[in-house]
Amino acid sequence: MSSEAITLFMFGTMMVLLFTGQRVFGVIGFVGSAAALWLWGQGSFEMPFNASFQVLNWYPLITVPFFIFMGYMLSESGLAGDLYRMFHVWFGPVRGGLALGTIGLMVLIAALNGLSVAGMAIGATIALPQLLRHGYDKSMVTGVIQAGSSLGILIPPSVVLVLYAMIARQPVLDLWLAGVGPGLLMALIFGVYVYLRCLIQPEAGPALPAEERALITRAEKFALLREGLLPLAIFAVMMGMFITGVTSLVESSVVGAVLAMLGAWWAGNLNRKSFETATRNTLGISCMFLWIILGALCFSSVYDGLGAVKAVKALLIDTWEFSPWTILVLMLLSFIVMGMFLDDTAMLVIVAPLYIPLVISLGFNPIWFGILYTITCQIAYITPPFGYNLFLMRAMAPPEITLADIYRSIVPFFFLMVLSLIIIMIFPQIALWLPSLYSGR
Repeated sequence: MSSEAITLFMFGTMMVLLFTGQRVFGVIGFVGSAAALWLWGQGSFEMPFNASFQVLNWYPLITVPFFIFMGYMLSESGLAGDLYRMFHVWFGPVRGGLALGTIGLMVLIAALNGLSVAGMAIGATIALPQLLRHGYDKSMVTGVIQAGSSLGILIPPSVVLVLYAMIARQPVLDLWLAGVGPGLLMALIFGVYVYLRCLIQPEAGPALPAEERALITRAEKFALLREGLLPLAIFAVMMGMFITGVTSLVESSVVGAVLAMLGAWWAGNLNRKSFETATRNTLGISCMFLWIILGALCFSSVYDGLGAVKAVKALLIDTWEFSPWTILVLMLLSFIVMGMFLDDTAMLVIVAPLYIPLVISLGFNPIWFGILYTITCQIAYITPPFGYNLFLMRAMAPPEITLADIYRSIVPFFFLMVLSLIIIMIFPQIALWLPSLYSGR
């Protein structure tokens, strides 16, 4: 069989097994191991074994459980709720201010957790009831929370970018720094949209009533500001020590986890229940990531051994005569389509063995491509019929929010995300400037 035929067979088998409901890491690892045995015989059993050692020897992977624990501890201890109350009070007098404050909350939660699910949970349970109570348009604010929570996989310390770094063999720090500019750009675009919409449609986002603002004294406002800035201070200390070279990446993740526990203790919410919940969630997600990376490395080692990347490149460029930019756009479109049915880690693992070497061979920057991939994941998160955030919102939203409201709410944010993607493609330095500045290149 040719490399192209083996490629189609491996990917086809993988998709069929995924539709049976089996776990992603099991399907990827099984297809990789079975293909190795089929192609090269019994000696190829060493390939999955070597992949496991490659995972265990990748020291920066230790950061994943500490960053996840930090985010869950801040959420369980109530510090994230303090953040929203701060935004609620300080942005309330502005028309659409509570929705703008919710976007700010999503950005800070993203900077503390690295996962979109935490932002979604906090936004749907804390922010959404308050927004509805104050008369905000339910479609607009539902879209704000869904789109804003997706920033968790782009702004550092993004766990998804850690996974991409592992599979693409790229520096984690460069990817994190590359995510800062695009993440803030998307948050700014969301904020401008909300502000302009509330200017045009005042009923979509009324300001906080004067009588409610009068109940909050100046001393209470500054007390809320102090409490709300505590999580931001934790992030600033953690990243500041890392960027200035005081701590390594792994040491910084430990600092963040310890500071989150100290913050929970200072707030009086560090107890056995919050600690156990944060630990159990951290263990579950960390184990999932390890198994997925193990399966991906096993699959990619077989694929590299075939030389299939060169064959696919020859097919696309020499036979079909596609330009590099056409191939790049087709890759990103495939991410959006797959993301309607799969989560971000699953689709990265499935296509990484083919896409990442191809991107490098076409002359594109793999750090920049990692940011484009992450943005397409965000778009897929809110795209029907099976967008990840759509079903999270349906599970967490109050009864008055219908599935039709949820689907309708994401339409403007879908186009805003596509606009952000196009801007980053046209101006790659938005993503690459900060990594280049830090490294001195």
